[in-house]
Amino acid sequence: MQTDLYSISKIFTERLLRIPDYQRGYSWGSKQLKEYWNDLTQLEDNKNHYVGVLTLEDVKQDFVDLWVDDQWIIKAKSFQPYYVVDGQQRLTTTIILIQALLETISDNDKLNFTSKADIRSKFIFDSKDDGVSRSYIFGYEQDNPSYEYLKSKVFMEQIDSAGIQETIYTSNLENAKSFFIEKFRDLTINQLEHVYTVVTQKFLFNIYTISTDIDVYVAFETMNNRGKELSHLELLKNRLIYLSTKFDVEPYERDTLRKLINDSWKSIYHYLGKNKLKPLDDDLFLQNHFILYFGEVLSGMMNGEYSFRRIRRAFNYKDFLLDDKFSPKNISTSSNSEGELNISEVKDYAKSLKNSVEVWYQILNPKLSSFSKEEKYYLEKINRIGVEPVAPLIMVFFQKEKSKEKRVSLLKALEKLMFWSLLSRSFVYMDIDGSYIISVSSQLTKNEIDPLEAIDAIESHLERLKKSTHIYTFIKDYMRRTSFYKWGGIKYFLYEYELYLKESSKTYRDKIDWDSYNIEDTRDHYTVEHIYPQNPRKKCWTDKFNSFTSKERGMLRHSLGNLLPLSQPKNSSFQNKCFVDKLGDKHRKIGYKYGSYSENEVACNEEWTANNILERGLKLLTFMEERWEISLGDRADKVKFLNLSFLDKKKRKK
Repeated sequence: MQTDLYSISKIFTERLLRIPDYQRGYSWGSKQLKEYWNDLTQLEDNKNHYVGVLTLEDVKQDFVDLWVDDQWIIKAKSFQPYYVVDGQQRLTTTIILIQALLETISDNDKLNFTSKADIRSKFIFDSKDDGVSRSYIFGYEQDNPSYEYLKSKVFMEQIDSAGIQETIYTSNLENAKSFFIEKFRDLTINQLEHVYTVVTQKFLFNIYTISTDIDVYVAFETMNNRGKELSHLELLKNRLIYLSTKFDVEPYERDTLRKLINDSWKSIYHYLGKNKLKPLDDDLFLQNHFILYFGEVLSGMMNGEYSFRRIRRAFNYKDFLLDDKFSPKNISTSSNSEGELNISEVKDYAKSLKNSVEVWYQILNPKLSSFSKEEKYYLEKINRIGVEPVAPLIMVFFQKEKSKEKRVSLLKALEKLMFWSLLSRSFVYMDIDGSYIISVSSQLTKNEIDPLEAIDAIESHLERLKKSTHIYTFIKDYMRRTSFYKWGGIKYFLYEYELYLKESSKTYRDKIDWDSYNIEDTRDHYTVEHIYPQNPRKKCWTDKFNSFTSKERGMLRHSLGNLLPLSQPKNSSFQNKCFVDKLGDKHRKIGYKYGSYSENEVACNEEWTANNILERGLKLLTFMEERWEISLGDRADKVKFLNLSFLDKKKRKK
């Protein structure tokens, strides 16, 4: 193993560098870019900066032969081809910075007495025929989605970009380039030259070249890149490619499996990064796919005393996938061996991941999906509650069942089940994300039940809950012990009531945007308001509520009927105003009369008293009963549920 310190200028001397297929793409975000920039700008003039390790692997000749565009530079200029095993994040960042420098300076400018053309030929590409054919000094292997993106979007080469596939990694490439372009915008040519000097001469790498007796796939798993550990999904790809080299099968079968793995991960990262405003977490996808694919592993661990949430925290699916299932020690010596890992199992698993990811993307982005209007409608509701507990079941169901009607039936049942979990705030008693959901998902995956039986299983489970007096007692006791304001489901419930009022009004305009409404309360702005305020110091409030004890006033403030979803986050000072001032007027048009449908409804009241809070609370509970088929008892039961029984007692005394 050779080791030495090299500047970027020396590294890019007679070397071709490629990111191999088992490597992840470019994963650095703003945090790592800022650290890199600080290292560069804070370096003293007479100092060098040790960047880290750059681990390279010699490329075998049969792979080099596939680099058709690079044969001339390898043979005529004796360039040596290498794979970058570790250090690609720092190396990629450096090349993006150099490209950003080239785009910032004019054609007549030079950096360190070096022209743009010479800098480009050293770090970006060289040509044997004045630019007609090009050999890129640094890049990805051709079947990597980042290969074409790097050339066309980062290096600004004129190529056919119609088929370019965007992923989370390509988005990171774009963001890194924008970061440096912005940094260079106001720098003088002397300052830009200083940046070029530091990054090419003073940033030093420790180069390791892996010898042939070291297994590069195993080495890759042990290496970390600065500030950005490998995700489980990234490690898994490397592991599966490694296994593809170990099976005792014909070479074409190993090559086919490797291509399948690469194609699967292409698809995975395409969909995980497709919505740039809301990129999806790769490990969350892997975890949920694990639940549906290996559900029996978890369901076998469960009993009535433990919820899946607790089991999932304790059970490391990464260890199962990498240490127990897809481990070299499990490699089958024969295609017919039982109880051992064979090539067909790896193929089936990689195919399942690929087939699942598009559905996963659409489930978590229903507005951007190809689903029907009604499917989107219920998926949006489930996403608002929190899709994670039931995501594996939806994912496998939507892969197997194409009927819109059956899909909607499942979603309706799951939404009701999820709302019950919000009421109880306990998955232990509700068994919603426990062994039952996992079991149904696993059975559906293995074709032990069909989609209709899966729907029936969920609906039957829901019916059992409705008939359980124990569950009702638990819900009522829980809600009496806490306040509705602190209830985890308050925003979802009030939003659903808002949609109900919208539909009743027969209008199509949304007055509350869920994403804005669901933000965590920051500083002094709130999206759920206490109509009777938390700090009711004004005389308009004290006159109406001072007949109640301090405890009773607290119950009134936090009771369901006193909570209102706002169309726009409002400052807490607004909450403390008198009711008449909260209504708004035609001059300012700020207030309940001009807000959400719920605000409009409250604005129909001339005043706001304890009785108004009670009556609105009862109205909301009636909506809850009808919307989710929940029986909360008679009026007295509901008043007790609202923690307002003292109001009826005071009336009787009068």
